Amino acid sequence: MLSRRDLFLTALLLPVLLKGCTDRQQEPIGKLIVGIVSYDAPANYLEKFERFRDYLATALKTLVELEPAYNEIKAVEQIQRRVWSMVFAPPGLAAIAISSQQYLPIFALQSSNNERSVLLVRADSPIQTLGELANQVVALGEAGSATGYYLPLYDLYGLTLQEVRFAPTPRTVLDWLSQGVIVAGAMSEQEFQQYRNEFGASQFRVLHTSRAVPASAVLLAPTVDRNLQYQIETAMRNAPSSIIGDAGYIPEAALPNYEQFIKLVAKVRPLEARVQQKPAVLTMETVPTVESPIPPL
Repeated sequence: MLSRRDLFLTALLLPVLLKGCTDRQQEPIGKLIVGIVSYDAPANYLEKFERFRDYLATALKTLVELEPAYNEIKAVEQIQRRVWSMVFAPPGLAAIAISSQQYLPIFALQSSNNERSVLLVRADSPIQTLGELANQVVALGEAGSATGYYLPLYDLYGLTLQEVRFAPTPRTVLDWLSQGVIVAGAMSEQEFQQYRNEFGASQFRVLHTSRAVPASAVLLAPTVDRNLQYQIETAMRNAPSSIIGDAGYIPEAALPNYEQFIKLVAKVRPLEARVQQKPAVLTMETVPTVESPIPPL
């Protein structure tokens, strides 16, 4: 049995002990690293995420860091290493993150639901069909880009190209085309509309338009536990509209369906080694044939 002295000391120390437990429960839950793909983005692009970062850090009582990736290759590396706790992912990166690293989509982003890839040639080019690109120099975007890489690579299947060049930005593709460095180049339809006037709107012609891709999405890494996931989703849903607008996600929108696009990416990725070769022979048995195509997205 406790003596009177022990009981007295316990009564004195109990409030302190309870306060210590409460303080420990309110300690930061860790650090969240938010990946932002920001290649060729406006100068104030990352600034729009700073208020989101500060809001999320306050709501979760934790440290939140923004980490930009200025090309898709760097973004894919961070996804494969699971460095990013959260990522604002374009479709190609989202497909890789979901299928190979078990990232979880939580919100759709304010991107076009029917975004497509276009293969462009100069307006004065004699080429009228994809087949005529055989033995020519063609530019793609960086690996990881849905509209700059995966979709055009899928549509070019079966051809042997003299060379495939990789453009760091859509603007680079148009620059190469205008100089005659390449015969054709790929980018998103939206990017083409955005940059074409810088070079002269009538200088280029769309040779081919791809199928549509799913919208971009906010993803969470599998390393984020369910309790924290719930806190993040709740905080993001309850954020002020100005912060939601700057970050570009849509709390009430249906999540994009990546199922068919993930299949497309999986069937195209075996071609990646051949894309690096000269000539680039874009054929492989694992790529679907006309008899067994991937269903439309």
